[in-house]
Amino acid sequence: MELDQAGQIRSGQALDVSSLENYLRSEMDLPEVSLEVLQFPSGYSNLTYLIRFGKQEFVLRRPPHGAKIKSGHDMGREFQILSGLYPIYPKVPKPYLFCDDTSVIDAPFYVMERMQGIIFRGHTLKEQLPTSAQMRTLSSKFVATLAEIHAIDYRIAGLENIGRPEGYVRRQIEGWTKRYIGAKTDDVKTLEKVYTWLNKNIPEQNQAAFIHNDFKYDNLILSEDGKLNIKGVLDWEMSTLGDPLMDLGTTLGYWIQESDPEFMKKKNMNISLNKGNLTRGELVEKYAQMTTLSIDNITFYYVFGLFKIAVIIQQIFFRYKKGFTKDTRFKNLDEAVFIYGKMGLQAIQKNKIENLF
Repeated sequence: MELDQAGQIRSGQALDVSSLENYLRSEMDLPEVSLEVLQFPSGYSNLTYLIRFGKQEFVLRRPPHGAKIKSGHDMGREFQILSGLYPIYPKVPKPYLFCDDTSVIDAPFYVMERMQGIIFRGHTLKEQLPTSAQMRTLSSKFVATLAEIHAIDYRIAGLENIGRPEGYVRRQIEGWTKRYIGAKTDDVKTLEKVYTWLNKNIPEQNQAAFIHNDFKYDNLILSEDGKLNIKGVLDWEMSTLGDPLMDLGTTLGYWIQESDPEFMKKKNMNISLNKGNLTRGELVEKYAQMTTLSIDNITFYYVFGLFKIAVIIQQIFFRYKKGFTKDTRFKNLDEAVFIYGKMGLQAIQKNKIENLF
């Protein structure tokens, strides 16, 4: 198993190293060695860099070029969340500084601890993946960590003002619908039927919690000792206060599994596909046991998760189509939007979250 590695900076995503180094030296106690900047290769949202001064390593996060979605790319807000969580939740990297002076690297950014460990991604080589037995244990730790996050006392963390839990479900459905329409490039009839159904079937909201909103395997840092304990949780950019079942729904949307149709499995976005993982149904049952929340309407939340992921992908494809980014990884993302719409409509028609085809 390899540690998550940073490498060459992608075309069009370089930082002004000289300006950055001057700024960091004015704000942090750093050794007298030159700054080296590398980029972590994965992730379609905020850009993540490894910044290295000799043996001292940090992680820098900045918004992508051309991004206009303030809440998803608000570096100050993400830094505030990390600053509130770090003293009370051990699976959060230590935040060091936030900079909103865009003359430094042309965008706001923050610097945090580099947590060492293993990150499994959809494209991780098969020989580096956990065994079936390890996967079973890891998937149980996965859902336990999600329940753990939902139990965080956000008031103690000083985060009671980062979101409005009342009316959260309705705002989410209406908001993601509006985002999709704003980023639309082609007619996707299945997805239009999905968001129409979601808007007509919004449930009453009965609970509020601190939620991660992007909880999936490649946002977890695992221990290197073979036990694969979850050391850290990354990418808190979309965290807020809201209905924890909406968070679970997003996770389920990412949770592609062995029994899913080939058109879903070929996207290979998540190691949930590997043998030994809990199924979506088993994951939901474990979550319900840990939280005592009702899962009677879980299909709604799963369909929401699929729709939300489709919209995120569509927004990225829209930026690529408009020329805001030249990243060639994005050129066929419209295919994934269609696939998620197809999966969501099938879940609605069968009123279940697995064995849909």
